[in-house]
Amino acid sequence: MPLVHAVNVHKSFHHNEVLKGIDLDVESGEVVCLLGPSGSGKTTFLRCINQLETIDGGRIWVDGDLAGFVERGDRLHRLPDKAISTQRREIGMVFQRFNLFPHMTALENVMEAPVRVRGRGKREARHRGLQLLERVGLGDHCDHYPAHLSGGQQQRVAIARALAMDPKLMLFDEPTSALDPELVGEVLTVMRELAEQGMTMIVVTHEMGFARGVADRVVFMDGGVVVEQGEPKHVIDNPQHERTRSFLSRIKAEHDEHARAIQEGLQVERG
Repeated sequence: MPLVHAVNVHKSFHHNEVLKGIDLDVESGEVVCLLGPSGSGKTTFLRCINQLETIDGGRIWVDGDLAGFVERGDRLHRLPDKAISTQRREIGMVFQRFNLFPHMTALENVMEAPVRVRGRGKREARHRGLQLLERVGLGDHCDHYPAHLSGGQQQRVAIARALAMDPKLMLFDEPTSALDPELVGEVLTVMRELAEQGMTMIVVTHEMGFARGVADRVVFMDGGVVVEQGEPKHVIDNPQHERTRSFLSRIKAEHDEHARAIQEGLQVERG
């Protein structure tokens, strides 16, 4: 079985069906990028994998375990919260917003979950935390509080915090969307390195360069369904579905407009 095996996943909010039967497999070590317009269901699908949302239909397995439920006969029974929390430990998630504890240093943020959730000793957690901060390029910022870190640095601390739990799977929900443009690259570099080291990753992103260069597979979602999927060179450079072509055309136009605005700003500064 793939590391993530999703079959006919449905999810609704107040009679609004957000996921309409998602089938998706992610192999161990694979990097999958989810593309699509706002409201297409990408974030909801990630949250269902991590059990931050409860699916209404279908099944999701993570590393062979049925997520959130136990199956008896042909019926599903919801697991107790404690059992769900145990399953969730194996999955790291990085959000759009960094969600760091403001009263804790970068190192203390990274140490918190291993100590409180996994019961590791503080000395071990500190040693591991320092290694992870070094890994994301923040070894010399371990004693800094979030307020004294840039957005890109805070997001890298958030990645280190997720890695501190030694997850089997990393989920990224538009991790660069809240960052100033000049800070995006430093976060994508860390993610690129994780991919090269074999981390299984599902990434919701609008960063086409990252998707093209790092993803093993790109999945385009729209209207709560998977419209198209395949290798980046096929889906991004030669999309087969009109909805995919329209979305990518819009993303390219926005990127070109942004680049033009930056260039005009530079010319004004020089002038």
